[in-house]
Amino acid sequence: MTLEKYMIPCLFKTIFGFECLGCGFQRSLFLLFQGEFLGAFKMYPAIFTCLLLFGFIALHFLDKSKNYKKLVWRMAAVNFIFMLGGYYFKHFYF
Repeated sequence: MTLEKYMIPCLFKTIFGFECLGCGFQRSLFLLFQGEFLGAFKMYPAIFTCLLLFGFIALHFLDKSKNYKKLVWRMAAVNFIFMLGGYYFKHFYF
């Protein structure tokens, strides 16, 4: 079953003609669900940091006994670095 026909097209790429920092996330997530961890990383290197960031954001909203604000911001910064690095390597080395 091909899931590509159900994927949401990138509005940024449609309008401007080149990929954004998030392009490849959906395909990478589907590769991850299929157990292809290396393929998911190659498709979108920030996939694991994105999922970790989403987990910390969920903790921040669900667990009010602790303050996860600093951790969320640090993880967002790390994720942004991975997104930039992945974008750079994807367009200039592959």
